[in-house]
Amino acid sequence: MSGSGFLLKKIIEDGYKTAVNSAAWTYELLYLIHKLKIISRITSSLIAYLLINNLENQILEYKPGKIVVFHFFLIKPVREILRRNSLTTPVIIVVTDPFTAHPIWFLDRNQNFIVFSDILKEKCCKAGIPENRLKVFPFVLDKKFSMRLGNRKQVQIRRELGFSDNSRIILILGGGEGMPKGKKILKKIIRKNMEAEIAIVCGRNRKLYSDAVKIREKYGTGILKVFGFIDFIHPLISISDVVVTKCGASTSMEILLAGKIPVINNYIWEQEKGNMEFVCNRKMGILEKKTACLPDVLNRLLGDSDLYDSLATNIRMASLSNGVGQVSDYIMNFG
Repeated sequence: MSGSGFLLKKIIEDGYKTAVNSAAWTYELLYLIHKLKIISRITSSLIAYLLINNLENQILEYKPGKIVVFHFFLIKPVREILRRNSLTTPVIIVVTDPFTAHPIWFLDRNQNFIVFSDILKEKCCKAGIPENRLKVFPFVLDKKFSMRLGNRKQVQIRRELGFSDNSRIILILGGGEGMPKGKKILKKIIRKNMEAEIAIVCGRNRKLYSDAVKIREKYGTGILKVFGFIDFIHPLISISDVVVTKCGASTSMEILLAGKIPVINNYIWEQEKGNMEFVCNRKMGILEKKTACLPDVLNRLLGDSDLYDSLATNIRMASLSNGVGQVSDYIMNFG
């Protein structure tokens, strides 16, 4: 949203962060009312009005050979810019929600869509989008998440980050803005004094980082590692055994591609509901929304090898892959 104005940043970026982390019900309510097409069209038109001038300047300056849209708020202004400048630039819409997509994605059905699951493709077809407008690929992540780290590399990473060579590791990971209820979750887990080391990634959430450091100091334990916004999520997930998480699409897929067990404590209705159902219906992870029950679930997972192995086997049998190469090739050859 660079260059689009202070007001737009406040509405979209800061508003989203605040709603999701402090009052998820407000975001869920907004999501619900946007199922009414009239509301979706009003919102889409308002955001387009705020975006269009800056976006038009960039398109006319750089003259792209094709345009790839990764956010539903950009669909309407891009189409309007092309129309009023008589441009025939090919446009591809990449629907970043893999299972439960926001209604604004599909206000204009006469588009070329990339979707990340047959589940969503089927929903789109039922909603009247022509099948030839839909292309399905595996979910897209950074290439590094396609790699499984060997035992020797994992031991090296453990030592670099201050973990023991052979300990069990519980990772608390929510995304760039930290884990919702992260302080409460951490307290509950650390009080049970499990035979595992614990890591929490606080992202940009400075309050959570400060709280986590105080918890570490209060309990005087060396088993807790506290991280802020980091660029080594892949190796950290790779050395973990269980990841307590919210069910964002990217985080969920990163965990599963690493073959680790997600324990889902939080998800946004309805945006992340499909992600949760994908994990739980295929028995690749566990949903436990009651924070007080998390320690027992984690103890059971780490203490019951049959349960742990069954979930790990289901992840392996799902044959998940990273679609970044396929999607890149498709986009390069499109149009």
